[in-house]
Formats: sequence, structure tokens, C-alpha cells
Amino acid sequence: MVQERQTQGKAVCWTLRLWSVAVVSMLLLSTCFIVSGIEKMWASCPNHWKSFGSSCYLICTKENFWIISEQNCVQMGAHLVVINTEAEQNFIIQQLNESRTYFLGLSDPQGNGKWQWIDNTPFSQNIRFWHPQEPNLPEEQCASIVYWNPLKWGWNDVFCDNKHYSICQMKKIYL
Repeated sequence: MVQERQTQGKAVCWTLRLWSVAVVSMLLLSTCFIVSGIEKMWASCPNHWKSFGSSCYLICTKENFWIISEQNCVQMGAHLVVINTEAEQNFIIQQLNESRTYFLGLSDPQGNGKWQWIDNTPFSQNIRFWHPQEPNLPEEQCASIVYWNPLKWGWNDVFCDNKHYSICQMKKIYL
């Protein structure tokens, strides 16, 4: 009888431990789910801006010079777009009109081949999407993204004082 009670007691204790582990695991998973949901719910972009990763993008519908385009972005709390990955480039080109040219936040102010991003992100050797033979003129000191048939979308150096459309980028707003 005593041995039977000890066996039952051990079984009850083992069952309680299993249930405790299950409950704690469920609470941890629920917490993770809730936290990730809140993070996604509270990260947003302004109206008419497109969301990708941790950034928001706006395709500007008015042509302007490069410096004016950058100033317009800055007035909205943004800057001309900085492309860091192929996935980001692919997302952006889905938003663009193939008949237009768009300024990037990339320039070569001295015309010496030392391209730099507007936000001081290092200009990576392996993240470049120039069209073949581009950049080709030291006088063309601003970069654009343009669709050339049959090459598709790519970067091109252009004169900064030509008017083009542009793409603004800002970090998502977290509330």
C-alpha cells in the first residue's frame, strides 16, 4: 500500500512537471508571437509611401535637378534612395515606370570615380547595378536608375543639372 502511494505520488509529480514545462513553453511562444506582432503593427510608413524591410520609399512624380530632389526628400524627413541589396533593387524597380529615369542618392561630386551614397553608406564593390559601360563620363556626376531595352533596369551616370524623377527613402516610423 505504501509502495503503491509512492508510485502514484511520483506519477503525479512527473505529470505536474510535464504540464509546468508545457505551460512555460506556451507562455514563451505566446510572448514571442505578441512581441513580433506588436513590432510589425507599430512600424509604419506615411501615406503613399511603400514599405520594404525597415524602410519606406516614395516615388516622386515631379522631375527636378538632383540637388532639388534631395532637398525635397529631406523636407519630408528622408533622403534620395540608397540601394544596399539586390532584393531592395528588385523591390524598387517594381514601383517604377519604364519610360522614366529616376535619381538615386549616389553621386561622384569630384568626377573622379569615387561614388558615394548620400547617407554616407559605404559604396560597396559588390552591390552595383550599373548598365554595361557605365559610369562612362566624369562630367556625369549623379546616378540614376533607368530601363534600357533589352538590358532591363540598371544604373546610369547622368548630369546632375538634368531634370529626372526621383525616389525618396526613410526609415520606418516606430510608435
